[in-house]
Amino acid sequence: MGKVLNFGELLLRISPDIDGAWLKENNLPFYVGGAEANVAAALALWGVPSAYLSAVPDNFMSRQVVAYLDQLNIDTAPMQYLGERIGLYYLPNGKDLKNAGVIYDRNYSSFSTLRTGMINWDAVFEGITVFHFSAICPALNEDVAAVCEEALKAASDRNIRISLDLNFRSKLWKYGKDPIDVMPLLAPYCDLIMGNIWAAENMLGIPVPAGLVEADLKENYLEQAEITSKAIMKAFPKCTSVANTFRFDFKTGVKYYSTLYTNHELFVSKEYRAEKITGKIGSGDCYMAGLIYGFYHQLGPSDILGFATKAAFAKLFTSTDFSTTKIEDIQPMVQPYETNF
Repeated sequence: MGKVLNFGELLLRISPDIDGAWLKENNLPFYVGGAEANVAAALALWGVPSAYLSAVPDNFMSRQVVAYLDQLNIDTAPMQYLGERIGLYYLPNGKDLKNAGVIYDRNYSSFSTLRTGMINWDAVFEGITVFHFSAICPALNEDVAAVCEEALKAASDRNIRISLDLNFRSKLWKYGKDPIDVMPLLAPYCDLIMGNIWAAENMLGIPVPAGLVEADLKENYLEQAEITSKAIMKAFPKCTSVANTFRFDFKTGVKYYSTLYTNHELFVSKEYRAEKITGKIGSGDCYMAGLIYGFYHQLGPSDILGFATKAAFAKLFTSTDFSTTKIEDIQPMVQPYETNF
């Protein structure tokens, strides 16, 4: 097996505290992140050959960030150096990217200025066997969406396995097209699609019945996961595996479980509950990395699902965007939170 290439915008997260103490203390924490970078970091941490393709300006700050990625054993050779700025977003620790309080500052970033024909895909895809991207990329603008399609065609021509995370960020789709206008044009190239039943509805047009959330029954969610998965595979025949995550508030923490539909069978993970967590950033990306890790090592469906779910849940107890939990530490970390539900 070759490397996994992750494609997306490298970001810096700025995390002011909610009470505003950062103004008095002159202390504003920064974290390196971005959905696909989070996946790349987790895979590298777990020993999977991991590469990362993004675009950053050619200045000392970008070089420091790229050097940091190199130290994490991420292959940064595919990086593109162009434009004038790294994208930013502002979110306090402990909050979710779906929270209304997230502030994006990504206009005119280097990544957002990418255009078709700028990237040498022959060079980039040398030695690559898996290509991963998320729906955050085409959410930026029409040109980046076209670059995504260009990448997918190039990867498909080389028989590279493609994975897609249906990350839905409503604040990013502001250029005149909705996800449903774009994502059904990209999904046909993908072998593995991960998200949740509501993202599949927003982005791929797979309906979720009214009253599902109001009833709030696990058996209904699992039934819909199977319906959604089958519908995705029917609409996009290249897709052979669909994963859906379910993360709900539980007291001041979360309850978490997921499903994987593959080989005409729905696999359901164990459920984990925690009354208190550290932060939600990167949990879904860690789940995606867990799926890629499992398929990369050709594990069985139950083992793939189990590892991905535990890795994602463990990520909820870290504050950085990147996962810092080694494989051998995941099971002991999550075991106390495993339920019998």
